[in-house]
Amino acid sequence: MADDSYYQAVVCTRLAGPAGLELQSFARRALSPGEVRVAIAAAGVNFPDLLMTRGAYQYKPPLPFVPGMEAAGVIVEIASNVPDLTVGQRVMINTRVGLFATEAAVDARCVIPAPDSFSLTDAACLLVAARTARHALVDRAQTQPGETVLVLGAAGGVGLAAVEIANLLGARVIAAASSDEKLRIAISRGATHGINYLQGDLVDQARALVPEGIDVIFDPVGGELFEQALRLPAWNGRVLIVGFASGRIGLAPANRMLIRGFNLLGVRAGEAARRNPALAEQSARDIEAWTAAGHLKPHVSATFPLAEAQRALQEIADRRAIGRIALLASDSQ
Repeated sequence: MADDSYYQAVVCTRLAGPAGLELQSFARRALSPGEVRVAIAAAGVNFPDLLMTRGAYQYKPPLPFVPGMEAAGVIVEIASNVPDLTVGQRVMINTRVGLFATEAAVDARCVIPAPDSFSLTDAACLLVAARTARHALVDRAQTQPGETVLVLGAAGGVGLAAVEIANLLGARVIAAASSDEKLRIAISRGATHGINYLQGDLVDQARALVPEGIDVIFDPVGGELFEQALRLPAWNGRVLIVGFASGRIGLAPANRMLIRGFNLLGVRAGEAARRNPALAEQSARDIEAWTAAGHLKPHVSATFPLAEAQRALQEIADRRAIGRIALLASDSQ
């Protein structure tokens, strides 16, 4: 019989990327006021999780730490001073770390109800990508109906969320990805055109579609692709710097912004939410409305047992994932 006083978690013991992860057991602690305990069914795997295991992310938790920014499961215990949540409720969690585990004791403010139509695996892969894409396109770029949005890395988790949200905002969406298979998935989520940037020049293909320039460029890739994309903005265009999945931070010649009159906008959805709770609340309302209407369901292309977190993160490192990857922490997905 399993000992319910213990739970398991994946621990980063050294900053060596996936190789630094170990599955360990921990004694369960008592809840503090305002916390809930969630039995985790699945955890979403995100690119920042990988970066944190290398010590390469802007947030650097001290060693040892448990990675994992988002998960979904069922509430099994509630402390005092927690309104609106109940034991047995299906919920999603979004924190900085700590969710590659079979359970988590977290501040109730990090927990929101899971969409009724989602499996817990799908719910575990919703929040980080959707919140990032929404913050970028709505809060930062203020994307308008009829504008053109180019999404780089369009078949990644945040890329697919950006494709769908841009489409919901009434934009014309161009997806850019490294294979025709990835483009097919992006087009199924609302992109009107696809650019395979391994089969032709990104700039030439984009200019053939939109000679007057791109209004909004959503870039989670960085590196050479970012540098090429800086030739594409329209006058008053916006380039959203979302991340650096290529492994290299791109360089931006200042004269390009001057000549073409466009803006570079950094995107940090989590930090923006911490600094502006009202913004976070509006984001949650939008995402709830979109999921209730049948939108933003993650494309989960692969799942791994919690014990195989090294393999899951290596898939992210090798850029093999299409959509999302999830770690399964229990049999109840």
